[in-house]
Amino acid sequence: ASGNDSMFATIMAAIVSGVDKHGDLMRAAIASPGNDFRLGACEAPPAIVSTYLGDDMTTYLEGFKNGSDAPYSPSIKDLSLGVECLGSLSVPAEDRNRTSPFPYGGHRFEFRAVGSSQNVSLVNTVLNTFTAEAFGIFADKIEGGASPKEVASEALNEHWKVIFNGDNYDEANQQMLTDRGVWRIDSGVDAICTLTSPKNVELFSKMKVLAPEECAARQTALIDHYVGTVEMEALCMIDMLNQHVIPAVKEAEGNTLSDLHAAVEKIKHGISAIHAEESEQKRGNVARHLRLETMVELRETVDQAEAETPASLWTLPTYRDLLFMDMTHGGQASGHGYFE
Repeated sequence: ASGNDSMFATIMAAIVSGVDKHGDLMRAAIASPGNDFRLGACEAPPAIVSTYLGDDMTTYLEGFKNGSDAPYSPSIKDLSLGVECLGSLSVPAEDRNRTSPFPYGGHRFEFRAVGSSQNVSLVNTVLNTFTAEAFGIFADKIEGGASPKEVASEALNEHWKVIFNGDNYDEANQQMLTDRGVWRIDSGVDAICTLTSPKNVELFSKMKVLAPEECAARQTALIDHYVGTVEMEALCMIDMLNQHVIPAVKEAEGNTLSDLHAAVEKIKHGISAIHAEESEQKRGNVARHLRLETMVELRETVDQAEAETPASLWTLPTYRDLLFMDMTHGGQASGHGYFE
């Protein structure tokens, strides 16, 4: 749009450098119990913050940093609609790459790791802050006498490791990116706690976005939200066990009754362990363990109980009920009016 090829490459280099330097903040901005469960599956990228540029953009920037003056000219590919009576469509070759957390899709980057229920204010604050910092660093060097191409090429060479166009789901690729030094923080709690790391406190202070006290306050609020979400889910699971699963299994004289009672006590113990922990980071990770490990393991016991309990006694909607609601409307399938 600018008509200035050097400007375009310089802007892309600045953004790439910001992603490489502040991938920990990007991970912190999307941290939640749901995302800890989702990332790396469910068409969501893993918790390794790389950026996908596509083959055409990568080739262009590689040539740019190596001295080429060729303009960026993305290729076009034909997309068949699979119907003979309709012609194919010409579409840009850039692809969002659903396994990448931060792909370039033509004219924009897309932060694909953000949860659907999230407030994006912190996400936008992080992206805008580190991009502004990168622009400021570039501007200072250019005003100091360096050419835009020199500045951009230096940044690309330094931060090239964060560019990855392959399959982010592949475990070998994940290990390769980790070995490269690309930001990887599997725990959302640990990611939140990077808000008060010296590097990030300095970033927000320098850019006059957040004071150190405000970084600490947001960290505390996010940890409390994380822990509170897990506690509500755990209490809900206890209610479902006590009010639905255990009575149904008892009536059916099932074999999992003692395991289900033990599950309730295990969840209660996990909640007590959360409240007993004074350190906010440790408290958050205790909650994370309860949600992602303990509750997932106990769900297997409930699945076994459901498989052994007659449908007429099971008082919770099953996958069959949820998937075929029109057939089970009014409880016709199992005798219960969940959807009345």
